[in-house]
Amino acid sequence: MKTILLVDDSATILLSISSILSKAGYAVEKASNAADGLKVFAGGAKIDLLITDLNMPGMNGIDFIKEVRKLPSYKFMPILFLTTESQQDKRMEAKAAGASGWLVKPATADELLNTIKLVIR
Repeated sequence: MKTILLVDDSATILLSISSILSKAGYAVEKASNAADGLKVFAGGAKIDLLITDLNMPGMNGIDFIKEVRKLPSYKFMPILFLTTESQQDKRMEAKAAGASGWLVKPATADELLNTIKLVIR
C-alpha cells in the first residue's frame, strides 16, 4: 500500500481529501502545516507521495518542498501542490523547487486520483 502525506492548514481539506485517498486504497498521513509535515518525515515514515498546499501559516508550500528535497530518501519522491493559486509564475517557482504537479482547488476526486496515478510509482 502506498502512503501519501497530505499537508494543508484547512481541516476540511484534510478530512475530505484523506477520505478520497483512503477509499482509493492509499494509506494517509496528515499534517496541518509544513513544520508538522517535516516531523512526519523525521519520524521515519515511508512516504510515497506528498500533496501540499501552497499558502500555509509559518512555512509556505514552496519552502516546505525545498526542505523535503534536501532529505536524501525524498530527492525524487513525487510532490503535488493542491492549492487555490493558479498563477503561472507560482507554478514555475514550485516546479523549480521540486514539485511534480499542480492541482487547483477544488479538484474533483477523479482529477486528484488520475493525477496521483500519473506520478506515483
